[in-house]
Amino acid sequence: MAKKNNFFIISGIILVVVFVLVYLGVNMTSNVGKSKAQVTLDDADKRLNKLYSNISVTTEQPIKGQIDLNPVDLAASLPDISKFPITVKNSTDYFIEIFSSPEKGGTGVDGWLTDVAAEFNKANIMINGKQASVKIRNIASGTATDYIRSGKYVPDAFTPSNELWGEMVKDSGVKTDLISKRLVGNVTGIVIARAKYDELVSTFGSINVKNITEAIANNEFSMGYTDPFASSTGLNFLLTALNTFDSSNILGEKAVQGFEKFQANVPFIASTTIQMRDAAKSGMLDGFVLEYQTFLNAADLKGAYVFTPFGVRHDSPLYALGNISKEKRDIVVKFAEFVNQDKYQKSGKDKGFNNLEDYKSELADTDGGLLLAAQKLWKEKKNVSKPIVAIFVADVSGSMAGEPLNRLKESLLQGQKYLGNDNSIGLVSYSSKVSINMPVGKFDTNHRSLFVGAVNSLQAGGGTATFDGIVVALKMLKEELAVNPNQKPIIFVLSDGETNEGHSLKEIKGLIEAYQVPIYTIGYNANIKALQSISSINEAASINADTDDVVYKIGNLFNAQM
Repeated sequence: MAKKNNFFIISGIILVVVFVLVYLGVNMTSNVGKSKAQVTLDDADKRLNKLYSNISVTTEQPIKGQIDLNPVDLAASLPDISKFPITVKNSTDYFIEIFSSPEKGGTGVDGWLTDVAAEFNKANIMINGKQASVKIRNIASGTATDYIRSGKYVPDAFTPSNELWGEMVKDSGVKTDLISKRLVGNVTGIVIARAKYDELVSTFGSINVKNITEAIANNEFSMGYTDPFASSTGLNFLLTALNTFDSSNILGEKAVQGFEKFQANVPFIASTTIQMRDAAKSGMLDGFVLEYQTFLNAADLKGAYVFTPFGVRHDSPLYALGNISKEKRDIVVKFAEFVNQDKYQKSGKDKGFNNLEDYKSELADTDGGLLLAAQKLWKEKKNVSKPIVAIFVADVSGSMAGEPLNRLKESLLQGQKYLGNDNSIGLVSYSSKVSINMPVGKFDTNHRSLFVGAVNSLQAGGGTATFDGIVVALKMLKEELAVNPNQKPIIFVLSDGETNEGHSLKEIKGLIEAYQVPIYTIGYNANIKALQSISSINEAASINADTDDVVYKIGNLFNAQM
């Protein structure tokens, strides 16, 4: 719930604050660099006006640009596959490459498959008279599915967290051969704070997704979940939620209406599980989604939270992909048999897998086309009740000249394809001074053209007054929300992170805390720590754009947040 001071005071009329609990669901104190004395919104308004009056702000004449109406080229946006680490190298020339989800293909407690694959390569296993081995690539299930579906890179085998991704791959036309429905057992669930869990039990008698979605729709439960385009748990939760609204037609009018009512009261959608966990630490979320293996290995959750499973099981199926040769398919089959040995299943249990074995999947089998349609529905409907108003703040200082500014422009021009028409967008740029390159407006075809023109006209030069740019963005948001209060405000700062002019973070930190606007930062040849210090105030994300996957990263970010 919002705190007692969470109201804007404008022209003597108290307007309901739309900055509080609008998006990330975090409270007025960040767990990073917390201010000793909180700033009331009345004080924040006065301080904002004072800071703004000291900034040289110009308004540029909008210039229309040529809109690229072609859909996003997924394959082109994906980086070279070498971006994703090989956690186990093949030990022979007779091998298969397997894409593995991170909860088992990483290291430590998340390295079960990594360890078993290493043992497989040491076991001198002969197939067709040759010694076989495997190579494991650690890659998130959603990202792996994008590589496979786009044809950018198709491995010999794929073990995502659940079978939903396998169905989506199959729908793309890639030959998908299910070798094993289960390599190791896992489930996903909603992690609920114990006090809230007890409260829900007293209300409903038991806990399930139907009760939870009802509580959320009634604004009685504050929960976060992860992006269903990228996260196995997020995709599972989306499908389960739609099923609770209408199990006979999860894309029908009844299900859509139920989803819209439910989504209107969801304060937080995370791009990643890590981001969600950080937001949960603020204490404003009653619950969030997580896999049980991760829950068991998170010491800070034990005792304080209760795990309630939902949806399909996450049993790590194994698929052979494409026109794989018989010899390679034989290796996939042999590997599935190898990992099923008792000692390796026991080692899985030691790492948190193979628990809650009595839980059965609640959902019927779902084909890939329906899953893709559910993702599309989520993208179209998640912000219907509260559309986004976002200000992009672009660094055009001298240090951004050349490649950094070129990449910044590319990010915005490609990223705008992920922005829905129902959102409102503005663009600010800054060097020693601040320019309003495009005022806030609905992102229709006309405004999209103005955005493209404004981005193309950006030129580098001068000093770096990052926090002046943020002050101007806050001022624009405040004015927009005074007119159209039923919107969710966000700021995106694209910069190299270095500030040498204008106001300081110390001067505006209280404003950011009081207004509760999440500020996502995207760094180009950047001081990433400096940018993270801005994003961490309201627990938004920070992206390092100095890689060839910047367009893909930003696409995922905009998918989740816009």
